[in-house]
Amino acid sequence: MTEKRKFTDNVWLVLKGLAMGAANKVPGVSGGIVAFVVGFYEEFIYSLQKINRKAFSLLFNRGIKSFYQYINGSFLLLLFLGTIISYFSVAKILDYLLINFELYVWSTFFGMIIGSAYYVAKGFGTWNKRYVAFLLCGIIVGLSISFLEPAQENDNLIFVFFCGIIGVSGMTLPGLSGSFVLILLGNYVLLLVDSANALFDTFSELIRGNMSFFEDPTRIRLLKVLIVFALGSLTGLVSLSHFLAFLLKRYKKTTYAVIIGFIIGSLGVVWPWKEKQLEYDALGNILYDANGREIIKFYIRYFPSEFSSEIVLAIFFIIVGIITLLSLDWYRKTNTL
Repeated sequence: MTEKRKFTDNVWLVLKGLAMGAANKVPGVSGGIVAFVVGFYEEFIYSLQKINRKAFSLLFNRGIKSFYQYINGSFLLLLFLGTIISYFSVAKILDYLLINFELYVWSTFFGMIIGSAYYVAKGFGTWNKRYVAFLLCGIIVGLSISFLEPAQENDNLIFVFFCGIIGVSGMTLPGLSGSFVLILLGNYVLLLVDSANALFDTFSELIRGNMSFFEDPTRIRLLKVLIVFALGSLTGLVSLSHFLAFLLKRYKKTTYAVIIGFIIGSLGVVWPWKEKQLEYDALGNILYDANGREIIKFYIRYFPSEFSSEIVLAIFFIIVGIITLLSLDWYRKTNTL
């Protein structure tokens, strides 16, 4: 492989990490879908699986180079670099778009998930009653999750560690949105917004030589929460990858049937037309969380009753989402010929 080709491949791997990280932060969308469609899902799972006892034995006995090569370190490092960059850049752009163009963002992701389901299903092969049963189980679980009511925010560190284990599921299991699970657990804003902003602000102040954040109890609390969440995410990433690698080796088609079901079921989460139902107190006043945000009790999904230019645009963005996903599939095929 030439140096130019190697550099290009590395850049693309970082960009794939960017896409994966951005998808992970959007409720209802799974970063694992990106890995699946772009074509590095199994390499991702099997690389994570190699972070095991043998890997650490190599680290202590032969050094970091042997450890790095064994776990496919270049692949994982570049992919996670893209994901981390996304956490502070692309994901912030998505936050802005969700606030200002919510309907069109949800429409685009709705289309992308339709495209994802088609992409995964078309390569499945022959279906039988067993696989259809697992498909239906995946759909039912995905839809059931989408209609659960969110819990209240909880910054207990043990619970935050558990959130990290569960929240990282979107990277390893296509169709199961880790960020949406965090919403259901009540900690999406705390872990993916407030803590991320606290870390960004801390880095900015450190670069300027400002150490005053040590005297800010709120900032210190958020940084502790973020560290525990990261540890939980790392634990979940490694443990889930071992479990999924086992399933892919022993029950590949069954696992894929469930994944397709999850993807289809997640359409309920990203359904574009929905209204927020807020939490009120006994006097009818809107309740806010500790950060001054309205507390969302649940969403009411509906079909638009009137045809308008807004609906036309939403349908247009659904089509854009489908085409975007199929374009990723086309890109993958043309670059593996």
